[in-house]
Amino acid sequence: MRTILVIDDERPTLQMFELYLGAYGYPVLTAVSGEEGLVVFAEKKPPIVLTDIKMPGMDGLAVLRAIKEMRPQTEVIVITGHGDVDLALTALGLRATDFIDKPIRREALEAALARANGRLDQAGAAGDGEPIGVEWAGNVGVVVIRGNLTGEAEPYLTRAMRELADAGKLLFAFSPDASINGAGLDLLLQATEEGSSRPAAICGLSDNFAKVLDRLGVTGRAPRFADRQAAMEHLAARHGG
Repeated sequence: MRTILVIDDERPTLQMFELYLGAYGYPVLTAVSGEEGLVVFAEKKPPIVLTDIKMPGMDGLAVLRAIKEMRPQTEVIVITGHGDVDLALTALGLRATDFIDKPIRREALEAALARANGRLDQAGAAGDGEPIGVEWAGNVGVVVIRGNLTGEAEPYLTRAMRELADAGKLLFAFSPDASINGAGLDLLLQATEEGSSRPAAICGLSDNFAKVLDRLGVTGRAPRFADRQAAMEHLAARHGG
């Protein structure tokens, strides 16, 4: 199991994480401030970090920025207030790979960690492959997005859109462990704008990201569905192509 560093200024919360994550076999490191968290991170370099956003002194956004500068491949999951989409957007712009709301629900935490482990597995696999691929399903061109959609994926997305120039409809299909940061959101927004003359849909990504996509207006052009089958059924009912 991968080591997880948890940063939160509330000791009862840290104790809860220690007990819960420890029960699942994760080695757990803790810190009661952003400053202490960075010291622990610099020494231990854990692959996964959970950090609260709102803390006295160095807040979670500053922690996130510092960790990404030290070790960009670290999976940083930020803990935001319930429904605080603006803070989540700011965190994604700083390359957070996921976020969960307070109060923390077990299901949301387990799902976020599963996605983080999946992305780390994929990044560490031999022959990792390209982050974006193309498939066809009848007249639907499928943009397959694996792992993290970041600014580095722009050449791959550009090529995919070029290959699907003749598709009557578009589906942006994220893998179950996929994440998207601020630069990736800009790319997705641009891609859905470019394809706005064609029916489009999105499938995959966690429900957390649905709120972000709604805020940016992406789902107004390409509605999001939990799975590919529902998205394909939506596209089949749409005229075009």
